Amino acid sequence: MRNIIEEARVILPGVQALFGFQTIAAFNDRFAELPSYATLCHLMGLGMVIIAVALVMTPAVYYRVVGPANVSRRMIAGSSWLIRCALAPLACGLALDMFTVIFVTTRGLPASVAGALLTLLILSALWFAFPWYERRRCRSRQGNAGHH
Repeated sequence: MRNIIEEARVILPGVQALFGFQTIAAFNDRFAELPSYATLCHLMGLGMVIIAVALVMTPAVYYRVVGPANVSRRMIAGSSWLIRCALAPLACGLALDMFTVIFVTTRGLPASVAGALLTLLILSALWFAFPWYERRRCRSRQGNAGHH
């Protein structure tokens, strides 16, 4: 359980910093000039980051309330699942913010959409596809080792 709490401690400062930057952006003069769809993208990105913070924080809060003496395998598995789940809304939030930043700097809708999709693709590949592929490869190797 300590490893899971440590993972949350590593992830959380970055997510909190992102949330701070997202919040400050709303007070920028250029933000008021954005079309409604760009403002909506920013607000949805902010919402996604809030969901990610909630998912990352839940294992630590749960651990504090339940106490170290009551840590169960179910709690460890659930906490690990919550932290992994936090990556999906975090990736979406980052992609939506990439849309907003590119739109603010270029005013180009195609560039903004492309930047957001590229961000989502890169994060999905690194955070989901690559680990899933490696897990399957390791399991396949372990299964083949048992047949010799």
